[in-house]
Amino acid sequence: KAKTDAASAGAVKPMEGEEKQKEAGESSQSAPPPSAESKGDKESITKMEVEATSSSSVPPSKQEHVAATVEKANETATSSETNENAPTSPVDQQPETKKTPDDPYANLRYITVENDGREASMIKLVGLKSLFAKQLPKMPRAYIARLVFDRRHTSLAILSDDPSVKDTDDEIIGGICYRHFAEMRFAEIAFCAVNANHQVKGYGTKLMNLLKKTGAQKGIEYFITYADNYAIGYFKKQGFSKSIQMPRGRYFGYIKDYDGGTPMECYVHPSIDFTRIPEMLQKQRDFLLSRIKPLAASRQVYPPLQPEQFQPSLESVPRAHHSAARALAVPGVAEAGWTLQDLIPTGQAKEADRRSALKSDMLAIVRKIQEQQFSWPFREPVDAKEVPDYFQVIKNPIDLSTMEKKVRADSYKSKNMLYADLMLMVNNCKLYNDEKSAYVQCAVSVAKYLSSVFRKEEMKL
Repeated sequence: KAKTDAASAGAVKPMEGEEKQKEAGESSQSAPPPSAESKGDKESITKMEVEATSSSSVPPSKQEHVAATVEKANETATSSETNENAPTSPVDQQPETKKTPDDPYANLRYITVENDGREASMIKLVGLKSLFAKQLPKMPRAYIARLVFDRRHTSLAILSDDPSVKDTDDEIIGGICYRHFAEMRFAEIAFCAVNANHQVKGYGTKLMNLLKKTGAQKGIEYFITYADNYAIGYFKKQGFSKSIQMPRGRYFGYIKDYDGGTPMECYVHPSIDFTRIPEMLQKQRDFLLSRIKPLAASRQVYPPLQPEQFQPSLESVPRAHHSAARALAVPGVAEAGWTLQDLIPTGQAKEADRRSALKSDMLAIVRKIQEQQFSWPFREPVDAKEVPDYFQVIKNPIDLSTMEKKVRADSYKSKNMLYADLMLMVNNCKLYNDEKSAYVQCAVSVAKYLSSVFRKEEMKL
């Protein structure tokens, strides 16, 4: 381009040496990245071009343009050489995504790892196997190892930033192991767990969002899994449903049925970046508010109402309804369609609302206890066939499932009654079992958990 500008100005004639240099420059564009020697030759050629151009009668503005063009070409060649020679790792390399300053995934280390025989991959897979075995104690360890190291399975793991735990089991914060059935465009989740030391920090949601994003990139339309009773709540929060919408022919025969597990499914929309859902919702909210704002009158500020502006007549209104009559006299209330009867709360309605709220609160308490890992001995009634003398020792047996039925039947009139049954359940366990048994340890954990759930000011204990 510099030579063309100079020639058009009539100041420089193309010489034979310059034509050879041009041919050498054109051939170097399609060649592999230059070595140190070829790079030096290119710099000398560029220098000769600048000197030849500057020695001519080209105006100063043209010379500056030529020098800037050559410098930009050198910077482009240097940056391309740097990117091509940068080392990459098959395990730690991730697709680059644009991160915003407030992006919760910006500083998150995660990898997708398979059993490819590499040492780095095997270290991560061993850490995942240890995590699943520790967090899923009811799952056979041999079965976990077989699926994690199966070459048909893929694992996604979130890694710790602590350099002291690098390449150890503690480096794995959480992980998901799944198998991708590419021809049917779905994947089955085998294991999902987060390290106990990092729970309640949002890693479970981040892990699932990263999995959905990876699945969308691989063409996965559905994720399906068998969830036990303790994991159903988690999968519901992550968008999974018990209603299977995927055609049965796509997954039947590919996955196994598990006793005691509930099949759940999640559809993966191909055009959604699941790691940016909060940002997307905020932008949609801002967009709607920007459209509503010009039409709404909420920005208009009115002067405060003065008592003399509305003086309702309370002569024919019962004393108990004076507050409703004053509210109805506020300008704009009656015009909006409100009546005195609408503003008078009936005793029956208030009592029904109170009972409904109490029932919802007690059901939530029972479910929270059922979701705790240490509540497993108390979820179902004691089987007399397994423990023949239990009912001879325990005269008032109680368990969480029975309490849930009593809540639904409105047998509890207050939270105090529910708390009394929960403590009866704990005391029954301590009375029948040995102090050092696992059952008593679970009972102690339940009692501690109850103290955090039931506040003293609410229970008035």
